Amino acid sequence: MAQEHPIAKVEATTPMAIGLWQRARDRTDRIARDSPSRLALAVFAIIIIVFTSLLQLPIATSSGDRAPLVDSFFTATSAVCVTGLVTVDTATYWSPIGQFFIAIAMMVGGLGVMTLASILGMAVSRHIGLTRRFLAAGETHSGLGEVGSLVRAVFVVSLSVQSILFVALTPFFLKEGEPLLKAAWYSFFMSASIFNNGGFVIMPEGLAPHVGDWTLTLPIMLGTIVGAIGFPVILDIARNKNRADKWNLTTKISLVTYLVLLVVGAVVLFVFEFGNNATLGSLSTIDKINAALTQSISSRSSGLATINIGSMDESSLFVTAALMFIGGGSASAAGGIKITTLAVLVLAIIAEARGDRDTEAFGRRVPPDVLRLAIAVTFLGATMVGAGTIALLQLTNLPLSDVLFEAISAFATCGLSTGITPDLPASAKVILSVLMFAGRTGTMSLAAALALRSRRRVIRLPEERPTVG
Repeated sequence: MAQEHPIAKVEATTPMAIGLWQRARDRTDRIARDSPSRLALAVFAIIIIVFTSLLQLPIATSSGDRAPLVDSFFTATSAVCVTGLVTVDTATYWSPIGQFFIAIAMMVGGLGVMTLASILGMAVSRHIGLTRRFLAAGETHSGLGEVGSLVRAVFVVSLSVQSILFVALTPFFLKEGEPLLKAAWYSFFMSASIFNNGGFVIMPEGLAPHVGDWTLTLPIMLGTIVGAIGFPVILDIARNKNRADKWNLTTKISLVTYLVLLVVGAVVLFVFEFGNNATLGSLSTIDKINAALTQSISSRSSGLATINIGSMDESSLFVTAALMFIGGGSASAAGGIKITTLAVLVLAIIAEARGDRDTEAFGRRVPPDVLRLAIAVTFLGATMVGAGTIALLQLTNLPLSDVLFEAISAFATCGLSTGITPDLPASAKVILSVLMFAGRTGTMSLAAALALRSRRRVIRLPEERPTVG
């Protein structure tokens, strides 16, 4: 009996493999076309599962033992969702390989799943198809025509800023007496954590010993701002760097709101913590200003704190929780309901107080559907935080203030903690993981993914004004 030639076998197998790949690709495109939000959530969940599996490897821990599943899952979720909440100490529990997995997870999560899908699509097909353009447009809140340049900008900005942070941080770690290779490793990890607003810290002593040290805090502040302001804003500024009057409304609103919250947050924290010896009280005036600025910026997204959050005054914790809930810019590495959402709500309140018919800003009228979306995002975010807080209260005996702070930090993917997360039961850690996932994927994306269908009604009912207020 004649044997089949290996080349003939390969030739027979190749068309079959191509056919399977084509069918899988067609099915994915169909799902993306029918329900892009569900596809995005599925991709995000798969990425978390992949990194959970990697952190389950014995080589991922410093002891060589397999980590508990709940800790691997929580850490992977926190890293991919660029949050920074931890159940085990990042510096001592995970091995360099495990820390490398965490750094890569932060970089992937910082790019955004839909943006990442577009980058992969460009690498494979040399162009972005219409379906991938829809996916990226949903993540970046941009028009279909500019998605290609926006995706390239995301990739270039991400690598460029992290490279700059790496160069800036390496001398700091060398100054601290670290060997060259260890200093380079610390710089790589921290540059990924800072720009992607990841919140993970690799130094065993943390950031507290370096409070007031501008050589560390300045890269943290600037890198966090760039990562949190939003890629569409960065692209708009780059295109019109010499013409601020040409900036679009999103850019103007984002920059003004971000700056106002930064200053207000820093001033409030400086005043409230001025005499607290456990936080700012024992520092010099310039170090107090440094720490207040760092805390105000990190409270919005990165969660990289140089002071003890658990020792802060209750008023400061309330302000910090509010800053976390607001978050950063749209289509950024930051979480929260986003600064543009807050701005639209404030503008609507001002318009109502003035008796204006339209909500206006910078010579432009904000459409009513944008206001409805802002209300929906805020309400859904508050509902998720409320539901998560109630669940955590039922599972623990902790006070409301600590639980609420942790729930907001998880939803806003900020990562600041009063220190209760490592001691939570496994069920409570799962609740926080769900909040991190919901906060990172976006409240409206989650709502759209769960919606069975959208309705477009031709006939509109008669109008009648209910009594409000």
